[in-house]
Amino acid sequence: MKLQAIKENFVNITNDKEFEDLAINVFYYQAENNLVYKRYLEYLKIKKETVSSLETIPFLPIQFFKSHQVITGNKSVSKVFKSSGTTASGRSQHLVSDLAIYEKSFIHGFNHFYGDIKNYVVLALLPSYLEQGESSLVYMVDKFIELSNHKESGYCLENLEETATLINQLKETGKKVLLIGVSYALLDLIEEQDFSLDSNFIIMETGGMKGRRKELTKKELHETLKKGFGVRQIHSEYGMTELLSQSYSLGNTKFKTPPWMKVLLREVNDPLSLQKKQKSGGINIIDLANINSCSFIATQDLGRKDISGDFEILGRFDHSDTRGCNLMIVD
Repeated sequence: MKLQAIKENFVNITNDKEFEDLAINVFYYQAENNLVYKRYLEYLKIKKETVSSLETIPFLPIQFFKSHQVITGNKSVSKVFKSSGTTASGRSQHLVSDLAIYEKSFIHGFNHFYGDIKNYVVLALLPSYLEQGESSLVYMVDKFIELSNHKESGYCLENLEETATLINQLKETGKKVLLIGVSYALLDLIEEQDFSLDSNFIIMETGGMKGRRKELTKKELHETLKKGFGVRQIHSEYGMTELLSQSYSLGNTKFKTPPWMKVLLREVNDPLSLQKKQKSGGINIIDLANINSCSFIATQDLGRKDISGDFEILGRFDHSDTRGCNLMIVD
């Protein structure tokens, strides 16, 4: 399949066979045109001709996005996204040569799970991401706010009292509202005021306390937020700098992937081997939106997956950076 056809069709995948066929095409393209990935395969003594299924695709350790320029092809870089690092070891970088692919992925991804973003008032509480800059999450939320058909959409910054007033006013209008925020900022808001919101509101946490608060288990966080906002469910977004697609948890701890993204689990003690049984393990991600960087990434997250393909985040490997989205330990 030609490269342009892959870029145009990845969001149109409808079944596992289409996904695997496209993934194999992307692998062959990146194995030849991504210098870092090509050298990694050579180091492992893996010839691309031997790869014929998802289970045989090698995954690039995510640390390479910190130490190398991971890019496929020779197009110029139009945007560099950086991770929200909290350590002195440096921030991971994603060199993006085609922002239209990123926008296609996050817009189709949100619409796939929640419907047209144009129908939502979008409120964002992302102070730490705005402070550090170069955030792929902020870029996505900027576009969501731009696409929203509602004048109330925007960032809620320092004045939590004004934010609380706006939320209560929106409740009276009956409009659908997406409130997306980093965990500590959402907790700050419900300490300002208790709410009693209805089903028109989606409260979505992006995880992480960013050193601002004591870390909580996912269960503790969601119970606190549910009580404070007066809602029955808390949604979550799972994304990272090195990916151009997001997974969403629609009110529980299990994340769903869009059709062009899959999670596979690797053995904890053998990072090059995928699990043969359903148990906890290292999370490998195939993100076909990463056509111009690397679509096959071995993350530093630990998780488990059910037979439907939904997955949970259990924590991180020891000595890995504490950064990004949804890094809390769950019960």
